[in-house]
Amino acid sequence: MQNKSAIWVFAILLAAACIYQLSFTWVAGNVESEAKAQAEFKVDSVKNANPETSDSQLDSLKQVFEDEYLASQANQPVYPLFNFTFADVQKHELNKGLDLQGGMNVTLEVSIVDMIRVFSGNSQDPTFTAAIAKATEMQKSRQEGFVTLFGEAFNSIDPNAKLAAIFHTLENKEKIPRDASNEEVLAIIKEEANDAVKRTEQVIRKRIDNLGVIQPKVQRLESGRILVELPGVKNKERVRKILKGTARLEFWETYENSEIYPKLADLNDILKKEELLKKKSEETTANDSTEVAETTNDSSAATTSTLDQLLAENTDSTSTDSLSNPDDSNVNPLFNKLGPAINKNANGQYFMAKGPVVGYSYLKDTAEVNQFLRRKDARTMFPKTKFLWEAKPTENNSDIVRLVAIKVTNRDGKAPLEGDAVTDARVSSDAMGNPEVSLNMNSDGAKSWKLLTKQNIGKSVAIVLDDFVYSFPTVQAEISGGRSSISGQFTIEETEDLANVLKAGKLPAPSRIIEEAVVGPTLGESNINSGINSFLIAILIVLAYMIFYYNKAGLVSNVALIANVFFVLGVLASLGATLTLPGIAGIVLTIGMSVDANVLIYERIREELKEGKGIHLAISDGYKNAYSSIIDSNITTLLTGIILLIFGTGPIKGFATTLIIGICTSLFSAIFITRLLFEWLLEKNKTITFGNNFTENLLSNLTIGFVAKRKLFYVISGSIIVLGIASFAVKGLNYGVDFTGGRNYQVKFENPVDVNQIADILAGVFTDETGKPERPEVKTYGNTSQVLITTKYMIFETGDDVAERVAEKLEEGLNQVGSNYEIVSSQMVGPTIADDIKVSAIWSVLFSLIIIFLYIVFRFKKWQFGLGALVALFHDVIIVLSIFSIFYGILPFSLEIDQAFIAAILTVVGYSINDTVVVFDRIREYIDKYKRKDREVVINEALNNTIGRTLNTSFTTLIVLLMIFVFGGEVIRGFVFALIVGIVVGTYSSLCVATPIVVDLDKKSKE
Repeated sequence: MQNKSAIWVFAILLAAACIYQLSFTWVAGNVESEAKAQAEFKVDSVKNANPETSDSQLDSLKQVFEDEYLASQANQPVYPLFNFTFADVQKHELNKGLDLQGGMNVTLEVSIVDMIRVFSGNSQDPTFTAAIAKATEMQKSRQEGFVTLFGEAFNSIDPNAKLAAIFHTLENKEKIPRDASNEEVLAIIKEEANDAVKRTEQVIRKRIDNLGVIQPKVQRLESGRILVELPGVKNKERVRKILKGTARLEFWETYENSEIYPKLADLNDILKKEELLKKKSEETTANDSTEVAETTNDSSAATTSTLDQLLAENTDSTSTDSLSNPDDSNVNPLFNKLGPAINKNANGQYFMAKGPVVGYSYLKDTAEVNQFLRRKDARTMFPKTKFLWEAKPTENNSDIVRLVAIKVTNRDGKAPLEGDAVTDARVSSDAMGNPEVSLNMNSDGAKSWKLLTKQNIGKSVAIVLDDFVYSFPTVQAEISGGRSSISGQFTIEETEDLANVLKAGKLPAPSRIIEEAVVGPTLGESNINSGINSFLIAILIVLAYMIFYYNKAGLVSNVALIANVFFVLGVLASLGATLTLPGIAGIVLTIGMSVDANVLIYERIREELKEGKGIHLAISDGYKNAYSSIIDSNITTLLTGIILLIFGTGPIKGFATTLIIGICTSLFSAIFITRLLFEWLLEKNKTITFGNNFTENLLSNLTIGFVAKRKLFYVISGSIIVLGIASFAVKGLNYGVDFTGGRNYQVKFENPVDVNQIADILAGVFTDETGKPERPEVKTYGNTSQVLITTKYMIFETGDDVAERVAEKLEEGLNQVGSNYEIVSSQMVGPTIADDIKVSAIWSVLFSLIIIFLYIVFRFKKWQFGLGALVALFHDVIIVLSIFSIFYGILPFSLEIDQAFIAAILTVVGYSINDTVVVFDRIREYIDKYKRKDREVVINEALNNTIGRTLNTSFTTLIVLLMIFVFGGEVIRGFVFALIVGIVVGTYSSLCVATPIVVDLDKKSKE
């Protein structure tokens, strides 16, 4: 074996890298396990002290205790070897999808219609409004972007109308010349639309960061939509409001720290007295009221000089050591959470810092500080003041933020200048070459800005976005012309982000949720358990089977198999990819494919041994002769995985990612790691066996007449397809909300329920304004106490509160069924995205078939092979669809046609072509070897020769899928059933459809 040392080195380095990446997941898991143990202990204490506490209350308390413990560990070093904190470890651990830990997945669509209206200055031109209405209607049946459809509609309504006459406004005159052509204007609108989506993404990303969600994901899709994934989030109503709200940009005057601090000290004194009274009242009885009064008077005298005391302390109040000290909470309740802005001069004297910053606080303490400042007595002390936190933590500590005092000067409480005055914000450089943000304002904004800066020379003006302070520059002079700049300690990337965020005030582009999925933590934990159980059972059975069938060689393949799984998980962690339940199915499927490669190699080695070759030469030739089949079969499956990655979304992308990584690692493991182990065993003079007395000649010397019986196979396949077509005509297919639009709710009850009763009750609450009911589809999901509710109720409405209204109606109906229930997951797919999913699904299937056809023709140099494989693939897809149509409503699990089903179809296509390529490869070999024999006899011998490998691979893969089907949980059962049917049909078609078609096509070609 050549380059053996290099392969050893690569394998060791890959294993070391995987160990390093997965170690973060292991450390994070240990911390989370400790959190659970601590929470269990505290919950038991609560239960013992208060036996009447309900189970639901205890569950809520347990979650609170877990969250508190994890929050306390966020900045603690938990990985001493690399000095990583728990927060660092969480960022590097293997990402779990929402279906494995609960959370929320949202797809947002920025309203390009509203963006165009605003860009036109809300024009009321009849042609313009008619074009908007027509383009909106066209969008329902067309896939082009809205701007393209708008241009087409505008030209069709009035071919002589000029878009420049509408869009050449006072704000846009520099962007759109008066004489610009319609094509030029549309190009500018497209650019502005893309820019609006980008700015919306920036705003959403910032808002999500402020939510404190671990491992959030905000991704701009090619369609111009924005995907947001929030693992572990529980308050979905809050998330909806945050995501759909329009960014609010404001310019405020500020107070000086010296103006605010004395009042903060007074507030601290009030809080201090309350703490002392509370503490004293707990220690004394009602008869000691006089002593309490005396203590109160003494404390009042002792706290009158809080400012002087702090200035005299030998501790820098802005240091992190002075914040969040629990031992001092009764001394300075406010200043314990909010460190005063105090600096020290060269002489060691302390003084109040200049500027609008009035304090420093840890991120975890900001909510408590806000609570102090919102008290009624605090609002009286600060009648014209707003306290806002800075958006960016301090440079010295990423966990500390500054509090800025905002001066409210208008009677209506609004800012002197708002973001609608900003027409442009762009990145530029100051005189020293440092990045800054340049602002341009409209004429009204320029006047307000000139007055605001004139009145605040030498003071700070705060630039606020969504109630977070981004900057508070000191005004050096009056600024006229509506031009200004924001400079600070920004990197180029931060300056770009700030410019994009500021521009959000210029073009308010409302966004709406067009797809949403919510998975409860209970379901996530259940999915993890079922996924791991199915995975372990499957791999144990496969390992045992390989040892049984191939004896000592089976042990070698098992080592490679375990290494393959380890490599897949390590690569997923290193890439930051997300592991989902379909992803676990993808890993398990790669086990079958890894076994397939080993089976190909071992069967070839067996053949070489039967020809009398020595073990060294047999192993060498066996690997050499198997390479062609292994590479061809895996490349075709890899192509389907790539197509899934391109066209799929959400969990399907996770499945595709896992499948692609698994194919690459299984090739390395099956070809190189097993070969290295065999070489090592041979060097040690160890005996290597590739079977036993029972399996050595199993399935050898078969003489099944595949070619002669091809007409019988045509009749069998044709009969199933005819039944399927009849079922399509009568029953159709059970399309999921992915393809139809609608809402899904998975509801778990404490006791068994009647699905018809639930449907009747919900039909009574799901009514429109006229009282017309929308009867949902309700079916048992797994067991009789769990149901899946599907409805189109209010799916075409676009109001901000639609989701909340539907949820209220659903709960109103479910409360009539019984109060003990849990909505463990929900999904919403809007009609627009449902159409897009259907189109992408059709294209993904067709495109994969075309790509595979071209690859087969290229590899086998004959169109008959390509067409035979293509027909067999169509055959497999139609039969799987037929089975789903015939048996939906009969089998006791979901047979929906959704995105997961499309992933299963493409996987079946990949697996089927994998099988077919191996068969074709052996046929090609036999034809070249036996040129003088009858072609049909040679092909039949080739088929019988490969049947052992075909059945072996199919059997191990089916074992794996059956384990997932039985133990993998209800969520994935329909998906796995499609794979099982597809594997059976694909194995059958490789032997009984694809090859007979090649024989018939070849015969007709010769005739």
